[in-house]
Amino acid sequence: MIAIISEKTGIAKVDVLVTLEAFFKEVKDSLYEGENVYIRGFGSFIVKKRAKKIGRNIKKNIAIEIPEHHIPYFKPAKVFFEKVKNSDNIK
Repeated sequence: MIAIISEKTGIAKVDVLVTLEAFFKEVKDSLYEGENVYIRGFGSFIVKKRAKKIGRNIKKNIAIEIPEHHIPYFKPAKVFFEKVKNSDNIK
């Protein structure tokens, strides 16, 4: 990905790498703080809350309680979703 962006923009690979790493660090930091990140035309990085539930440990055959927790989630923008859905290039 870095090589492709570097080639298309003419920006040095090192600069592209630093920029992408900084971007993803900011996305992760925002999600750690409970803030959602919205990128128009691409999608949203959001934090979803999972309710507590009862699971099973199959090896010991016992029920365990899985506590309430939060997970990162990506929701693609409608334009992005439709473009991938209707693409003839996917193998």
